[in-house]
Amino acid sequence: MKKFYLLIAALAAMTATQAQTYESATLEVGDYEGATTVVEGSYWDSAPTTFYLAHTGSQIIYTAQDLADLDELTDVKIDKITYRFLNAEGYENIVRDVKLYLQETDETAFAVIDGTKQFFDFDAESPALDATAEYPLYETYGDDGEVEFDLSAAPFAHTPGKGLLVTVVMDAQDNDNCLSSSFDLQFYNAGIRHRAMTFTNNTVSFLDYYETDDFPKATSMLGCGTDIDLPVTKFGFTYQVTPETGISEVNAARTTDGAYYNLMGRRMNADNLPAGIYIHNGKKIVK
Repeated sequence: MKKFYLLIAALAAMTATQAQTYESATLEVGDYEGATTVVEGSYWDSAPTTFYLAHTGSQIIYTAQDLADLDELTDVKIDKITYRFLNAEGYENIVRDVKLYLQETDETAFAVIDGTKQFFDFDAESPALDATAEYPLYETYGDDGEVEFDLSAAPFAHTPGKGLLVTVVMDAQDNDNCLSSSFDLQFYNAGIRHRAMTFTNNTVSFLDYYETDDFPKATSMLGCGTDIDLPVTKFGFTYQVTPETGISEVNAARTTDGAYYNLMGRRMNADNLPAGIYIHNGKKIVK
């Protein structure tokens, strides 16, 4: 009898495990599909990057309020971040070495010390994404394009009530690999002021700047843009769901005719019952 109950418990555990499935969804911050406003200011002041310069770095704050819709879901893991840009006259394809850093935050703004905005510290040795990507600007000539960061190999777990700081580092493979086209290529913004900061340079990487005594100070003399709007963003993510079984209620008829039935509902010969489990007068018995 003890073995029987252990088997039932094991089957129940297996059923519970199998019931845990995941679905994919997206969350937009800003009007991703309907964005009509591009970044204001200098053409190189664009988050998450600009293709006009060989080396860029940016930090973007997504507050807990921006991500509040995720808090209603279970076991959320962010596996993709996508940005949209206006590509009216991109004449070439661009290759970039990309590093993406993600960290939870409770901050809603960049700190200002002695009148100077400060970048947030981050763990430069532990990127969530480290890859080389080609951006087909020529292929999307005259149309909008996207910059997509695929995190499916190591999704980032979202903690309810927490915001997210995204640090994006993009480096050309040589200092001359920057865009030669008109100034019409800009990233759309969400109209949320001062939630992004950028660093741009044609010879120095943001990671090199991170190692200097100048970091975390962000000044125009260092090629930093400090008044950047938060870019329109699409987060791809997975979350845990409990699928519908299609069985809303089970009604077990209590038969009291004195007969014996096996667990498949088949009536058995009461005078010649082999050892097993049976239903008799609506109750389960073990012979």
